[in-house]
Amino acid sequence: MKSKMVEDEGAASGSEVSGPIRQVILISAGASHSVALLSGNIVCSWGRGEDGQLGHGDAEDRPTPTQLSTLDGLDIISITCGADHTTSYSESRMEVYSWGWGDFGRLGHGNSSDLFTPQPIKALHSLKIRQIACGDSHCLAVTMDGEVQSWGRNQNGQLGLGTTEDSLVPQKIQAFQGVSIKMVAAGAEHTAAVTEDGELYGWGWGRYGNLGLGDRNDRLVPEKVSLVNGDKMIMVACGWRHTISVSSSGGLYTYGWSKYGQLGHGDFEDHLTPHKVEALRDSYISMISGGWRHTMALTSDGNLYGWGWNKFGQVGVGDNIDHCSPVQVKFPHEQKVVQISCGWRHTLAITERQNVFSWGRGTNGQLGHGESMDRNLPKIIEVLSADGSGGHQIEASTVDPSLGKSWVSPSDRYAIVPDESGQAVSVGGNGNDASVPESDVKRIRI
Repeated sequence: MKSKMVEDEGAASGSEVSGPIRQVILISAGASHSVALLSGNIVCSWGRGEDGQLGHGDAEDRPTPTQLSTLDGLDIISITCGADHTTSYSESRMEVYSWGWGDFGRLGHGNSSDLFTPQPIKALHSLKIRQIACGDSHCLAVTMDGEVQSWGRNQNGQLGLGTTEDSLVPQKIQAFQGVSIKMVAAGAEHTAAVTEDGELYGWGWGRYGNLGLGDRNDRLVPEKVSLVNGDKMIMVACGWRHTISVSSSGGLYTYGWSKYGQLGHGDFEDHLTPHKVEALRDSYISMISGGWRHTMALTSDGNLYGWGWNKFGQVGVGDNIDHCSPVQVKFPHEQKVVQISCGWRHTLAITERQNVFSWGRGTNGQLGHGESMDRNLPKIIEVLSADGSGGHQIEASTVDPSLGKSWVSPSDRYAIVPDESGQAVSVGGNGNDASVPESDVKRIRI
């Protein structure tokens, strides 16, 4: 059914439409963009759009949530952001859609072209999908049967296929034959998974111990992580180069890179195996999310804690100081939090009062406030929130079908990554913290 938010199919691009406030069901944050799924299967996106990751048919940034009209009527039930691309899933159509930056085949369409509007991934057609995880340049999908498909960048084995060849289309991870996977998580160049039996796996790039296997070696296929005390894991998330997991008793474990305190152990030391976060030992952790260099954990009683790199305020505690131990994030009226998502340098949260908040880096409008300011405290996104003001007007995008969907070839990309100060530097593949592994290439606007 056509969304009530869209007044008519002929609405001009950029027109504002209004209607009853819709509840935000899911949020997801990428490197510099954000996406929300609203009740009525409505998808909104905002932030950086240079690579098509917003799906609006152009390369423009959007400073406020904009309805992704091309997904109207497709019964979207889930959304997931990669660094510079986005995926969604339609349960009724059994289709996975992807759009954005296409380098290394991360969109799964059999090529490396960019897409500026959502397109179905043919290789996943008719599969019943339980969960999708997107890292920097690779993606994975878990089916209802517990099988895992992976695609995209694979220079360090992060696809788990036993090779270092990129895959332009989804391929089944054969190493999990006979093992039922519950969920997967994707970092920059590594991947983690939890099985239905509570076992934890890691594979891909392991230089910082982020695979949890006790060394700094890469793995081309999934390898089981040894867990102390026979703990069973029920949840896993990845930051850029660190990993977070939760045990069946609600305990929080982290491992990998900790230069910015993102492991939360009160120091800046890497851990090569899962290490319990003692500061939260008395809390039951209900949700976790990893950013580029920061971490968020939500407790069962609705309290949110953040730690790690905080240059842009992405930890959300009112300062711009890195924190190596969990600090509680405060919300107006002591609202409890029900959902979180970390982007690279920004964070999103939904509260029990059906309000959406954002904080951290705002330079591309990824906070959704209509401005490009950084914020170090949670600020409500008015148009998505029950307590918001302004008439709840959400702009609707209308894509001209005559526009081309692929604009830039991979060979035309330039390769820079941010250094420790946030300045752009060339990728040299020299193995320091600012570079990416091997001689991988990325393009990031600072």
